[in-house]
Amino acid sequence: MAGAAKKRDAKARQAGRSERTDTAAPPSDSPEVARMDGPTGSSAGDDARGRRMSNAPGSRAGSAIRAGSVAHPILFDPAKKPPLNKNIDYPANVYNMFSQYYPSRNSLNFLNHHGTIYYFPKVPPLSIHLVFAMEDGILAKEARIVEGMFLDRPKDPLEEAAIEAAKKMPPDPDPKKFRHLNVDTDTHQYDLPTECVNRPGYNSSGQAVLVNINSYAVAKFPDLVVYQYDILIGSGVEKRGLVTKIWNSKTLQSEIGKGWVFDGNRLGWSMKDIGNRQFTVDLDEEQGTLARPGRSNSHKVQIRPSTKINLAAIQAYLNGKMTMDNSVLQAIDFFDHLMRVTPSKKMYTLKRSFFDPKMVKRERLGGGVEAMKGVYQSIRIAHGGRLVVNVDVSNCVFYGDYPMEVMATQVTGSANALICGEMSKKVKPSFREAEKESLTFLKLKKLKKIRFRVRYRGASEKVLKQVHMVKDFSQENCYNWYFQQKDRETGVEKKTSIFDYFMDKYNIHLSHPTMCVVETMRRGIAFPMEVCYVEPGQKYPYKIDAVQTAAMIKFAVTRPKERREGIEGGLALLNWAEDPYIKNYGLKISTDMLETQARLLAPPVVQFAKTQQKPGYSGRWRLDGQQFLLPNKHDLVHWGVCIINSVGRDNLDIAGASTFIRTFVNTYKGHGGRVSNANPPIMEGPADEAQCVTDLFARIVARTGGIKPQIMVFLLAGKDSICYERIKKSCDCRYGVVSQCMQNAHVKRGQGQYISNVLMKFNAKLGGTTSKVGGKPPGGHFKTPTMIVGADVSHASPGSLQPSMAALTCSMDKTCCRYAAACESNGHRVEMVTQFNLEDMLTPLFRQWMSDVGMGRMPQQFFYFRDGVSEGQYQHVIQQEVKHIKRIWRTLDESNKYVNYEKIRFTVIVASKRHHIRFFPKERSPAADKNMNPCPGVLVEKDVTHPFEYDFYLNSHSAIQGTARPTHYHVLMDEAKMPPNELQNMIYEHCYQYMRSTTPVSLFPAVYYAHLASKRAVSHENRPASSGAHQFNEEQQRLELIKLKEEADREGKKLSKTNSEKLNRFTEAESRPLLRMKNDSGIMWDMWYI
Repeated sequence: MAGAAKKRDAKARQAGRSERTDTAAPPSDSPEVARMDGPTGSSAGDDARGRRMSNAPGSRAGSAIRAGSVAHPILFDPAKKPPLNKNIDYPANVYNMFSQYYPSRNSLNFLNHHGTIYYFPKVPPLSIHLVFAMEDGILAKEARIVEGMFLDRPKDPLEEAAIEAAKKMPPDPDPKKFRHLNVDTDTHQYDLPTECVNRPGYNSSGQAVLVNINSYAVAKFPDLVVYQYDILIGSGVEKRGLVTKIWNSKTLQSEIGKGWVFDGNRLGWSMKDIGNRQFTVDLDEEQGTLARPGRSNSHKVQIRPSTKINLAAIQAYLNGKMTMDNSVLQAIDFFDHLMRVTPSKKMYTLKRSFFDPKMVKRERLGGGVEAMKGVYQSIRIAHGGRLVVNVDVSNCVFYGDYPMEVMATQVTGSANALICGEMSKKVKPSFREAEKESLTFLKLKKLKKIRFRVRYRGASEKVLKQVHMVKDFSQENCYNWYFQQKDRETGVEKKTSIFDYFMDKYNIHLSHPTMCVVETMRRGIAFPMEVCYVEPGQKYPYKIDAVQTAAMIKFAVTRPKERREGIEGGLALLNWAEDPYIKNYGLKISTDMLETQARLLAPPVVQFAKTQQKPGYSGRWRLDGQQFLLPNKHDLVHWGVCIINSVGRDNLDIAGASTFIRTFVNTYKGHGGRVSNANPPIMEGPADEAQCVTDLFARIVARTGGIKPQIMVFLLAGKDSICYERIKKSCDCRYGVVSQCMQNAHVKRGQGQYISNVLMKFNAKLGGTTSKVGGKPPGGHFKTPTMIVGADVSHASPGSLQPSMAALTCSMDKTCCRYAAACESNGHRVEMVTQFNLEDMLTPLFRQWMSDVGMGRMPQQFFYFRDGVSEGQYQHVIQQEVKHIKRIWRTLDESNKYVNYEKIRFTVIVASKRHHIRFFPKERSPAADKNMNPCPGVLVEKDVTHPFEYDFYLNSHSAIQGTARPTHYHVLMDEAKMPPNELQNMIYEHCYQYMRSTTPVSLFPAVYYAHLASKRAVSHENRPASSGAHQFNEEQQRLELIKLKEEADREGKKLSKTNSEKLNRFTEAESRPLLRMKNDSGIMWDMWYI
């Protein structure tokens, strides 16, 4: 049934495509012809529960403007926004053209600065064509046309005005302002799919094994009709706590009846059709309290139906009787919310994770935070025509439920409350500089917006129950924070301090009156810190430090047996069989863990220069006594060593460094390294890391007669990240020389295993290769010239304005062992790699590949491995990133007559580890190691994968600690048509070619290297080292400054000079490009990032 339905869909799409293609159009050489460069399909994609892409109408490229159309420019004020109405559902690519680059580059709202909007009136019927004529090629080398499908909707007033003005304007007299596209009539390169690839079959290699998976089959789900409602409580801006209180009120519940599912915000579901309802809830009346004078606690509630959801749509989709559409997505979304109702009432809730407040499994991490274990659940459609529920152990960091003064001392790292109070005062760096907030006080701001209660002798029951939220901390303490106190008997007001108020009214002598005062969200209400107690169950939103991370890993890492016990404990907490909401809707879920038939792929042999090693299913091999497959390309002659010591740390003298370097060089020679200069210059550098790099570079150049170093080695006293980043920035960007850093503590011990591990990286940076998969032909896994590109975008920690870092890696040899990398800032939390970055980074990498590997020709196969995208972004990868990559190949094709980009077969695969699927092999199974973790090579293609699409889970590594997490691979495009046996074994075996490891890695190396490069890109930020690391509250500061600016604008005032400079600095930080690497000696083609 599924296959027949898909064939019918394919025929329908082909018929629609033929109708559009047959439309009369002028010849391609006509000056009036221009074609689209991309589809305008819907941007709706998959979500975390396996949703499929939509195939929206209007997604075919190649619709031409009618001959005789005249372009009329409509210019607009650059200070205003582009004329798009965000409330209108524009086709994806029309809107993306406006929003894709903003704010990923400073002043690159490109329509305002580099383009002109052109409207093409074409009647009948009327459609609007937007042409972006680029100046100076900043974003593209040619103009682009995007067709907007605006046929069946009311026109925006701004559009109407623009169209009328266009009709009245004469043709543009200056042809230079408009450049027509020079696009070949064959639009193959833009004929991109709007659906993922269907599964071509299953892997038959290796051996069959049985594996349990932490998922549970839905034994029965209803086929009811559920009514979805839009619920507006108050004005729609009320806080979540007030919304929940109103929803649970007797008035509302008696009005709507039982059995409702509410998302806590605006959506509700019920089996009853109640139509439109409107009523008022008076909370004061319900609670039996008197209303405050001049303040109403009455709230208006409006309920109106929005849609009907037929839950039978899920089964129809799974049976192949219908395609994935909105009705299926809405039904899955309803089940997802249904399963959250009961757990959220009795446990702390974070999306799909629940944490029992009575749980004893928690770990104090220091700094006022603690780690807790909870349970995660998610319902999804799965292979086998059924729904499954994925259940796993969840770990999260929360604020501890401490007294606020204890929390403040821990967050700031103060020894006690007295020191915390003193260190929170403003500081004056020098005589001429103004006072500023101390570092201790800035750390206190991590506690902003946390909830707390107050406790003190004499407090009423109402005061004890009330929950407050921290607005800020005041520099004033309890002695000098004054307020007007009104005597209720006499009505007389007097000015009093917080300290005197507690002393006079409650006879409480505050123990720490010099600590900061806690300001609440209620205007004029503040408390001394020592009477405040942090509410439990509040997630810690910031990045934890290195010490906390180590403690968190130790807490979270559990062996398979313990993890399985935790999952079973989570099932007991969820208790689906007794959940009243699940029972009410007729949902039944099995409590038996799924068992699937997996494959155990055969392990490859590892090829070194003279020998092979067979790791078998252990996933480990030894490096001692082995020579690297390929040593450094050139003899190591020009290099040097610099020692950077620090007071109070592991310091090293020149004699100790010389002894280590001799051992280091001898070991390298034993691994096949070519070293002509075994006695490099060794110096002890100054405290300034950048000066160390300069001095070492100068000393090497002076000794070599002006020849640049091949590599520079630095021996560091500790793990100072700022020191490390300054060294890398200078080496990469100022001098264009690869570098190797080592810690003095390891240098002193000089263990052979440590030296060999470092030498794998050292050799790779000098152009060598550690090893490869053996038993393959010279071209490795590929019969035709093949290029592999990996992509990753890493984002800053919450609250930081550090830009996202995009990194791309490109294979640089026939066996795809070595990868060059490029990186660039990608805007603030922008996940899709922008077109500018793709062109800027990939063009030189592609040219280098064609020169070194392709012998002047393009690859015939192109693999694009993408990391870090959710299932809802799959279509964006195809419609944006892949489309731009194809444009790059076309540009290279036009400049080289020996290549043909149309023959490149694209395979696009998303690799993700952000999931909760775990494998639990059977006892005494060949798929289990000694810790009951899955062995390398366990492949799962059924039962928890997508019902129709081409995805699989592969465990390619040997877990050192904890429970192994497999990688989820989802094939989005497959023009190469590699059989599953070949593709999946290729992915698995390439994990044995990771350059700096003697074990297979868990992720495909191209993606792993891209992740390393994106993290290393932080050191290339164009900002002075003296500015320090990005702060945790930069985003919060920026929002506060924007609010101040808006208030100043309304009052006709100017923002202060200091605040204006801060705001400009934050805005520039979002879009400032990275420093360029100095590539005069080809550092970009070396593995500089490893």
